[in-house]
Amino acid sequence: MTRLHEAVHTIGVGAALGPPSDALRSSVDQHAGARSAHALQVRPRVVGRPEGRPYRILIAVRLVVTIVAVAGVVLAAAGPAAAQTIAVRGARVYTMAGPPIDDGVVLVQDGKIAAVGPASAVRVPDGVRVLRAAVVTPGLVDARATVGLAGFQNQAHDRDELERSGPGQPELRAIDAFNPLDPLVEWVRSFGVTTVNTGHAPGELVSGQTMIVKTAGAPVDRAVLREVSAVVVTLSPDSLKSEGKSPGTRAKQAAMLRAELVRAREYMDRHAAAKPDAAPARDLRLEVFARVLRRELPLLVTAHHARDIATALRLKREFGFDMILDGGAESYLLADELAAAKVPVFLHPQLARFAAELENASRETPAALRKAGVPFAIQSGYESYVPRARVVLFEAGYAVAAGLGFEDALAAVTREPARLLGVADRVGSLAPGRDGDLALYDGDPFEYTTHCVGVVIEGRIVSEVAH
Repeated sequence: MTRLHEAVHTIGVGAALGPPSDALRSSVDQHAGARSAHALQVRPRVVGRPEGRPYRILIAVRLVVTIVAVAGVVLAAAGPAAAQTIAVRGARVYTMAGPPIDDGVVLVQDGKIAAVGPASAVRVPDGVRVLRAAVVTPGLVDARATVGLAGFQNQAHDRDELERSGPGQPELRAIDAFNPLDPLVEWVRSFGVTTVNTGHAPGELVSGQTMIVKTAGAPVDRAVLREVSAVVVTLSPDSLKSEGKSPGTRAKQAAMLRAELVRAREYMDRHAAAKPDAAPARDLRLEVFARVLRRELPLLVTAHHARDIATALRLKREFGFDMILDGGAESYLLADELAAAKVPVFLHPQLARFAAELENASRETPAALRKAGVPFAIQSGYESYVPRARVVLFEAGYAVAAGLGFEDALAAVTREPARLLGVADRVGSLAPGRDGDLALYDGDPFEYTTHCVGVVIEGRIVSEVAH
């Protein structure tokens, strides 16, 4: 029996937490399955078209269910007019700011956490709604995603994650393309993901920017934590061109990026030397690279092969910018170098197909990085086809199965990405003053049979349907 199971058994979740009845759970599961299928447009192939009244009734039912699903997405995204005062009680509460609390309570007021502690020590005001679950964690933080830009329909009109018109486009802002009402945003939120570092995908040498945003709130300006969080660079075969276009080789990739950084340094020098009434004309591309050189923004460098990771480290030494390694399939081969350079890793999805650039990936890389002292987080990443959006909860669960400790895996999707992204003062842990973002589960979050039974973002209950 695990510590979690012991806690649940000792406290008596059946009595103290009052789980839903079997009938209610069955109803909730059926509704969740129906909504998920319609949200993702999972439809059977129709060989022949049935005729008559039953078919018309079926179409009408489908239409109603679809309208309800879309309305749920819109309402959850918009949220209530004001944050609620609520209490969340769990058989075990993982605060990620200290040891787990058995029979713990988190009190949220005005969108912020007001108190955290054992139920015996936290007073819940009269009349306050109490949510109950077997396990309570901070809202999950996805270190690297494209959700909100990579639309669920996988069609040209909702694929805003990658602009193919040129190899260098650091000025492309994620906030200008993010769709908070895309069903995939609601999909990942339903599993407890409350904050994402999302934006442009790897695939061009410099493909744009990322931002940090909550998974509830529309328009996006109401949900954003940081409009620009990193500049996306791809040092891998994904950004190589053919037919004489540049970059055509790895050396050309490095040379083009180096040239842009040199121009940005010269641009900064010209501005510093210019008189106030004679400043050089603005250059959006160079302004972004200037922020990189001033260490206001990190380069989020997608690289998997050891030689590409080494090139990124070489450029970092040359120009002194801050860097986060994105992907890092072979990062275990350069763990000591990454630790010495203080470069964290946003590790590739653990359930990704281990082929092509990930041919030498290892399921044991998270544990290897942990042992080497390399800070890392687990991400959902980017897929050019399907799945359009992975769920970082499942990726962390697979890392546990491959040898990463439970709390290390939970940290890799809560506290660590928040810290590495510079937003740990708001998200990633449960402590007074932090945002009231929580995920509620009816068992071990990393067990396949466990459901996410509730999600709270800044004190607003945005999901109560079991997933």
